[in-house]
Amino acid sequence: MPNSASGATNETEGPNAPRDPHGVPEATNEPPVDFESQAYRNIIAKSLLNKGNNTRLKAAIEKAKSGKPVTIAYIGGSITHGAGAIPLHLNSYAYRSYDLFKRMFGPTNNNSIRLIKAGVGGTPSELGIVRYERDVLRDGKVQPDIVIVEFAVNDADDETKGNCYESLVIQALGAENKPAVILLFSVFQNDWNLQDRLAPVGWHYDLPMVSVKDALVEQFKWTKAQGNVISKKQFFYDIYHPTNDGHHFMADCLGQLFHITDQSAPDGEYYPNAKPPLIGNDFVGTKLLDRLNGEKVAWIEAGGFKETDNELQLVEMDDHSYGTPQFPNNWMHTSKTGNHRFKMILRSKRLIMVFKDSESNDFGSANIRVNGKLVKVADPRKVNWTHCNAVILYNEQDSREHTIEIEMAEGHAGKRFTILGFGYVQ
Repeated sequence: MPNSASGATNETEGPNAPRDPHGVPEATNEPPVDFESQAYRNIIAKSLLNKGNNTRLKAAIEKAKSGKPVTIAYIGGSITHGAGAIPLHLNSYAYRSYDLFKRMFGPTNNNSIRLIKAGVGGTPSELGIVRYERDVLRDGKVQPDIVIVEFAVNDADDETKGNCYESLVIQALGAENKPAVILLFSVFQNDWNLQDRLAPVGWHYDLPMVSVKDALVEQFKWTKAQGNVISKKQFFYDIYHPTNDGHHFMADCLGQLFHITDQSAPDGEYYPNAKPPLIGNDFVGTKLLDRLNGEKVAWIEAGGFKETDNELQLVEMDDHSYGTPQFPNNWMHTSKTGNHRFKMILRSKRLIMVFKDSESNDFGSANIRVNGKLVKVADPRKVNWTHCNAVILYNEQDSREHTIEIEMAEGHAGKRFTILGFGYVQ
């Protein structure tokens, strides 16, 4: 992970997904951002990368105006989680843009508009596709009307180079209630993101797209007299995450899209799922397999991975001020559980494994074999902070039976290792 903003400047040199920040942001003596000025509105206008087909978003707006229940869902990494915002649960761009939508279109004193916030720090769309059904759809209990996808600074870690991202977009678009899907492109302090890789997915399906990068980067170089409205010190909490002002700015970028969509004439019929994929759709329909449901879909012998890890990454979901532990239904190996391997037999064509990264020296590496072949050596100390790490074990075109075996690597038998869960496609 880079320790300065001089790291990545292009896709191949992109940084690993950043950890959530700690501490107090650097103080600035600059005059406060004038969020009401015409110069500010001019900069915000540059964030609209594509209006997209407005049929679905206008439908959600009209539904809100009529007082009917509307759910806005956000899925992404640490910026969607709200990292850098203080307090996080009330000043994240997700909460602020949800509140903005509610004030723009919701009837007065009406609580019919709901927020689903499913941002998890340090995670790419490779994990997002595993979490989508659980964290956004709430295991089928929620049908969001609007889904905002933000992985533009996390997907350097995506092994599929956009396949998981497009799969997530296709899965969201394909829901029976026909939600609006919005692509949001955040940016790092060094002006880097993966917009060049991911925006073509939005163009392909004619989706609304909002680029924080397009709005910010050019004006960073300007003086106040030339039209600068927010400096890097004002926007960034650290080299990755926005301050309160930065989250405010991002929310206003989404508000610009909401306003323009509301004011525009309706577009024609929209059939995005009739199109073939641009990058790939291999992971559409990925389902979570964990200790809670695993034995219903696979044969599992936990072996030495029979404990449950309770020291997990905590995330403030929705508008909650408290943290929710990620993947609590896990399998953990400890120094006392023996070195018998974890074994699972599962019929599927694609499999993503999620394991816990940790900063603790108590954790060690594990060997992962599929059908007897070593496919990964999972090192939970590589990133050196507690979060969820998703890796692909196989991606095949036909579903067949696979045997997955996980055991501690040589010299690590006395260490801990936590299997958080799996994402599988049958």
